[in-house]
Amino acid sequence: MGAQVEAWDEAGAERAIAVLKAVADPTRYRLLWALSRQEFPVGSLAEMVGAHVAAVSQHLAKLRTAGLVVTRREGTRIYYRAAGPHVRGLLEEASLVASAPPSGDHAPVSGQEAAAVAAQEQAARAAGRRVRARRPATAE
Repeated sequence: MGAQVEAWDEAGAERAIAVLKAVADPTRYRLLWALSRQEFPVGSLAEMVGAHVAAVSQHLAKLRTAGLVVTRREGTRIYYRAAGPHVRGLLEEASLVASAPPSGDHAPVSGQEAAAVAAQEQAARAAGRRVRARRPATAE
């Protein structure tokens, strides 16, 4: 029996692309990195990244639209924080992908190994556990 291939999810792909575009800016990446550890008001974030409050507010609006940050109001102050631990995971995964060796530097995965990995991921999803994306192997 062959490995089952997931159907293409156009809407899901568009949402993922929006998230990646939101993170692609260096200032927004830095903001997310800080917000994945704790919450901050806009003024503190502006000081951290060395930008004007208005510019940081625009970046935060884009991150909020992408679903990466959430807010909390306390009086007249608005505090921002990462939308959840998955945001930090996204940043860490991006760092791992960026520092990984070129795809030709690792051994190809056999069909049997790929099927076993797919079965493990499917079982983990069914159990409600987070599954880390794996880099596809390429033959040389």
